[in-house]
Parts: sequence; structure tokens; C-alpha cells
Amino acid sequence: MSLVDLVEEKQLRKDMDSFNVGDTVKVQVIIREGDKERIQVFRGDVIAKRGSGMGASFTVRKVSFGIGVERVFPLHSKMIKKIEVVRRGKIRRAKLYYLRKLKGKAARLKEIRS
Repeated sequence: MSLVDLVEEKQLRKDMDSFNVGDTVKVQVIIREGDKERIQVFRGDVIAKRGSGMGASFTVRKVSFGIGVERVFPLHSKMIKKIEVVRRGKIRRAKLYYLRKLKGKAARLKEIRS
């Protein structure tokens, strides 16, 4: 194990719930405005996950007032307070970029029944 791996090991967050591509998640992000802090919730579908270790990130997509909004979050960021899985999606792809072209009911993902 190299020195870089040892430093990264301390930085990795282990308090995160596991989630996959296709899941609907609520990401609680800490927003700093001046000297104040507040929590903003970004709710949407996870359309991509990439990387491993400290470089891992995931992309969340939502539709706000008819416009698609995507946001890329570093997985181990200190600015993410919590990731909550709202529902699990049933998918057959690793990346869901095709959702960008779909609208309305066509853009919905099936839910895993458990």
C-alpha cells in the first residue's frame, strides 16, 4: 500500500448508504453563503456513477419547471451531509444518458418491488 493510498484511506467516507444507478435519491448539500450555512436538498435520479476512491462521483438528474437539471457530486465530499435513497430503480444499463431525450411518463424508471 503506497503513501497516497494511506492518506486517501483516512479521507474516504464510510457513513454513506449504498445506492446504484437508477435509484431516486435526496442529496443534502451544505451551502455556504457568506458566514452562514444551510442545507439544500437535491432530489433526482442517479444516471451515472464513475471512478473509485477519492475520485468517485455520481450524477443526479431532475426536471425542474420543465427543464432538465443535472448535477455531479463528488462521492466523498465534505459538502454532502447525507444521501437518502427514496426508491430503487429497475434498470438494465450502467449509464442512463438516454433519459435526457425523454419527457414526461416516458422518462420514469420502474421501481424494484421488494
